[in-house]
Amino acid sequence: MMEMTNPTSQADAVPKKTAKSGVVIPHVPTWYQRLGAWLVWASLKAVGATMRYRWDDRSRHFDDPPAAQAIYCIWHNRLALSMKIYFAHIRLRNRTAGLAAMVSASKDGGFLAGILERFGVQPVRGSSSRRGRQALLELTSCAERGYDLAITPDGPRGPCYTVQDGVMSLAQVTGLPIVPVSYHLGWKITLGSWDRFQIPLPFGRCDMIFGEPVRVPRDATDEQRGELRKQLEATLRAITRD
Repeated sequence: MMEMTNPTSQADAVPKKTAKSGVVIPHVPTWYQRLGAWLVWASLKAVGATMRYRWDDRSRHFDDPPAAQAIYCIWHNRLALSMKIYFAHIRLRNRTAGLAAMVSASKDGGFLAGILERFGVQPVRGSSSRRGRQALLELTSCAERGYDLAITPDGPRGPCYTVQDGVMSLAQVTGLPIVPVSYHLGWKITLGSWDRFQIPLPFGRCDMIFGEPVRVPRDATDEQRGELRKQLEATLRAITRD
């Protein structure tokens, strides 16, 4: 979000430089962000190893392994254990090329990109507000190369638990099903951020839940896509409890 500044200030008098092509260049993780990413990666691995998991798969997507490619959709406040979901359950049941995940092009997104890279995930930088069209093209390219895709439908700014249209566009272009995923932590810290981000605590219990997939036909109208967006949001909310 932009901050209001004095209109007579020098910063306002000098316009910021932009690329002639109009392409938004994502923020590259700094050395201290990469260090922080390593610490978060190590902490998540350590905490995740102490927890007890129960898997509730209502999707039927994995009934006939190896499972086909999909777009995995999880709320922004449940990113902490998203890699556990992928590598402890999904990755054991498919033969895809790997996972590509949409990450904001902002400075904070650079930090998250560093964490994903530690897990061996391909970050694709963009959001609904910055570099969205370019990110959609890159994710589509990843899908064509055999990757699963991951997206937080209410990120990066919310509102919390509200599905934005980006994931529907991605599903329509790629033809991949959207598999909604959520989880419930028995022991956690909830932050006061816009998304009420949840931090898992060691030795807790976690119920992992996969909901019924949503498919967006390539020839879907705006009205049909809107109804499918509401269906996805309802499914995600139904498998989410705080």
